[in-house]
Amino acid sequence: MIRIGIDVGGTFTDLVAFDESIGKYFNLKIPSVPRDPSDGVLKALKTFLESNNDKPVRMIVHATTIGTNALFGQIDLELKKTAFITTRGFRDLLEIGRQRRAEVYNLFFKRPPQLVERRHRYEVEERIDHMGRVLTPLNLKELDEILEDIQKEGVVSVAIGFLNSYANQKHEIEASGRVANRFEKFYVSASSNISNEYREYERFSTAIVNAVLMPIIDSYLSRLCSSLKEIGLEAPLFVMQSNGGLATAEVASRKPSSIVESGPAAGVIASAWLGGLIGEESIISFDMGGTTAKAGTICKLKPEIVSDYEVAGKVHMGRLVKGSGYPVRLPFIDLAECSAGGGTIASVDEAGVLKVGPLSAGAYPGPACYGHGNTQPTITDANLILGRLNQRVLLGGKMQIFPDYSRLAFESLGEKLSVSVEDAAESVIRIANSMMAKILRIVSVERGFDPRRFTLIVFGGAGPMHACALAEELRIKKIVIPPNPGMFSALGLLASDFFHDFVKGIMKTVDELEIDLIENSFLKMEEEGRMTLSSEGIEPDRMRFLRMIDLRYLGQSYELTVDAQKPFSSDALDSAIADFHSKHRDVYGYSMKSEKVEIVSIRVRAIGEIPKPLLRKKLTKRRTQKKEERRVFFEGLESWVETPIYERGQLTTGCEINGPAIVEQYDSTSVIYPDWSAVIDAYDNIILKR
Repeated sequence: MIRIGIDVGGTFTDLVAFDESIGKYFNLKIPSVPRDPSDGVLKALKTFLESNNDKPVRMIVHATTIGTNALFGQIDLELKKTAFITTRGFRDLLEIGRQRRAEVYNLFFKRPPQLVERRHRYEVEERIDHMGRVLTPLNLKELDEILEDIQKEGVVSVAIGFLNSYANQKHEIEASGRVANRFEKFYVSASSNISNEYREYERFSTAIVNAVLMPIIDSYLSRLCSSLKEIGLEAPLFVMQSNGGLATAEVASRKPSSIVESGPAAGVIASAWLGGLIGEESIISFDMGGTTAKAGTICKLKPEIVSDYEVAGKVHMGRLVKGSGYPVRLPFIDLAECSAGGGTIASVDEAGVLKVGPLSAGAYPGPACYGHGNTQPTITDANLILGRLNQRVLLGGKMQIFPDYSRLAFESLGEKLSVSVEDAAESVIRIANSMMAKILRIVSVERGFDPRRFTLIVFGGAGPMHACALAEELRIKKIVIPPNPGMFSALGLLASDFFHDFVKGIMKTVDELEIDLIENSFLKMEEEGRMTLSSEGIEPDRMRFLRMIDLRYLGQSYELTVDAQKPFSSDALDSAIADFHSKHRDVYGYSMKSEKVEIVSIRVRAIGEIPKPLLRKKLTKRRTQKKEERRVFFEGLESWVETPIYERGQLTTGCEINGPAIVEQYDSTSVIYPDWSAVIDAYDNIILKR
């Protein structure tokens, strides 16, 4: 049977199919359709089925950025009218927020527009205190009057967020049931079901983001499922979540806030999976596609996770600018990002300064060399001018390119800078490398990790061209380029398990804690996870449950997450506290064992394991034969070098290549810098060392 992974990027839609019977991969790359990503998905599937319709498809896994695109205001993805029901006196909490200013010195700064207009934010009488005690019952008569007004306003989705509902969900459950019973076609999102934690602003914001996206994601996935059946595919559709795990289309439709960063997560999961195969536990993943470049960190084969994120926010120097987006309090794979993809446009500003990004030529028209009408210079055009890309075709000969168009674009840029075409191209590459080295530092040095002790796994269509330069910048000694780097994120979709995260707010110091109640809460969340996984077809023997606990010193504003032992006992609590002190010292440089420790939340990750695709080891053969030579510019040498060009499909296990060299293949091009050597390992990875 065949498993299919489809990753929709800003420039290309990638399809990877794995035939379980023979252990063989099929790769397909087609231009994305930004206005309707499902068109690109269906086109890729139809193309694949034309020559591979003799075997049944077991599953289809999809990564999509449609949620993020909708929040950014993409045309044809208009947000539906949404209402918010909250505790009396708190409807303006969304406006107050955390009083963060994304641009401190900009007097004209405007916060992102509210997803729910003030007139659609309703207050109802109810009150629960921080201990979960009901002080004022939910006023059902008042709630019914609100629902009547909501119906008149043409609202299609409702978010519900009551104060202290993390301590007691009673009123949110009552209100959600009231809405569901009254309106069959309404979408309802209760904050305690989406993010059951304290910090009401983040919890309310998460519920609203979820409610706003529900109509769009549900419609998109339902339409896609119907289209799959129309082309003869009855296999279930799964979606990659932002935490790196899979969920069924039905689950993702109910909780779309969990898939807003699904695409970038797949590459990190693929890196962790590959690291396990080749024996590398400390990894920095680097993904450079057509629009952006992204980096993540993996320690002991576990991707680093953050517990909150701002969707549709701005990125400055690789960092997400706080206060520029919509807070979502859910687990996300920790990534740093910059606008440096193959299609990123270079320009000269009014002061005569060369800039790279943030605009991208995208899927269409793409870089100038694609010949689709773009006249602005891009990073891909710069690499072409410097001899790093094939001067005639890409995609294994299926896509013709036009070097003259790249030169015309850079002639204009060079005139503005008073430099030659080649010097302008080199400058663009240097700036892009500087931007990308910054995000690698963010996920390593700024997180307390020494990049020199990590292996760099590089992928994306453009990533292997810049790998050596970035490794030299951070003094990383080892680089791994997977067999199909341009398709690696799509492969990650097939290497993922099912993840579902559950959380419960506690807010007690350790000396106030009732151990039995904590154990019961863990068991209840595990049972909820078991039910969710069962609904997705996961057998009990393939289920695992990880327990975690959020701790902080009493009076601190933020917490750290450590593992919790099972069952939860006094000894398990002592062990968690010891781990917290140690982690606090690693992260902040000190610990305070004499201070009281507070438990903020407890967490459970329900994992449904699925069989992973196998990369078969190959017998050692040594065959290295170059197909041609061409002049390539290397910025470290400041000169052009006659460089051998190899076809990756002709390189066999065990063969060695000394740089400088270029390795071309269907989905990417690898540039091996001088002083670097490469060897093909048993899994067809290119292993680069200096």
